[in-house]
Amino acid sequence: MTEEINVLALVKGEERYVFLFSDQRRAEALRTLGRYASNPELSFTWYDAAVLSQKIRAQVIDEDTAPQNDPAVKPRFAFPANGPIDIGSLDSDHLDFDEFS
Repeated sequence: MTEEINVLALVKGEERYVFLFSDQRRAEALRTLGRYASNPELSFTWYDAAVLSQKIRAQVIDEDTAPQNDPAVKPRFAFPANGPIDIGSLDSDHLDFDEFS
C-alpha cells in the first residue's frame, strides 16, 4: 500500500518553495514553514508561512467533513415522510400562506 504525499508549492519570482509531506508529518511541515519564515536569508515571509499553514490546516478540515462510507455513521437529519405529507393534521392557526405569496 502506498502512502499519499501532499504537495504544497509557492512561487516567488525566480524562487520556488515546494513542500512534500505525509498526513502524519503535517506538524513538522508547519514547523518548517516557521523556520523558513524566520530565516532572513530567504525571501519566504511570515505572511507566506501563514497562507501556506492555512492551506495545510484547511486540508485537515476538508478531510474531516468529507462524507464517510462508514455504515455506522448516522445521517444528521431524518426525513420523516417517504410519501405525501398530510398537512390536514397541522394546526392551521400557525400556517400563514400569505407570507409566501
